[in-house]
Amino acid sequence: MEVMGYIAALFIGISLGLIGGGGSILTVPLFVYLFRVPPIVATSYSLFVVGSTSLVGSVGNYSKQWIDLKIASLVGLTAIATVLSIRRYVIPEIPGLITVDGFEVSFSTVTMTLFALLMIVSSVYMIRHGIEVKANPQKEKSIGTLLAYGFAIGLITGFLGAGGGFLLIPALVIMMHVPMKKAIGTSLLIIAINSLAGFIADFGHYEVNWSLLVPVAIIAIGGVFIGRRLGQKIRGENLKKGFGWFVLVLGSYILFHEIASQF
Repeated sequence: MEVMGYIAALFIGISLGLIGGGGSILTVPLFVYLFRVPPIVATSYSLFVVGSTSLVGSVGNYSKQWIDLKIASLVGLTAIATVLSIRRYVIPEIPGLITVDGFEVSFSTVTMTLFALLMIVSSVYMIRHGIEVKANPQKEKSIGTLLAYGFAIGLITGFLGAGGGFLLIPALVIMMHVPMKKAIGTSLLIIAINSLAGFIADFGHYEVNWSLLVPVAIIAIGGVFIGRRLGQKIRGENLKKGFGWFVLVLGSYILFHEIASQF
């Protein structure tokens, strides 16, 4: 299982390097199902891996001027404040068992169920849009809407440990008319800072298995460089759609597995 986990970590990095997102949606399932890490701790580990790989990916984009620092600051500050609040004050207060109308369900099950639904939504976006999202010049720039997106990204990252690039990229392209390459670069920087801030907020709440976490992060980072190389030879649009179908199947399986485990 561990060997499969490290292979999956490489695949996550390749996805981030090749298509600018998508792979981070697999990080929590990787830790939960292949490394047997409890879901709530897996979300914390995911923040570190996603943050590290996204940060490396954003460095190259910055040197090519593919990052809009003004937009990154606008969305990022809202998202970071949301993530820090959730990881520091909300998550530690959530009970292990949640009772709804007399029916008890573990918070771990709730986490993985929500994550499966997130995977399904993300996969539908990747299948329908591929790598390109067309900007609509009729749309007016809305700072309020962008701040709302930052809040939404913060919720997803804070509770589920996912980057949220599938929400950020269309928001940047459609609402702020940012070119695709710059949207991907800006998204990676926001995700990097957002995720690492969430991981830092978790310090003291969970014991970190660095002997597991560091190798996974290093392998994923290596995958980013491989993905960049492959990106020069492979069309990202078709790959992203194929990856979207894979995420859809995996998300559906996780959803079925978590629901079935309650009966």
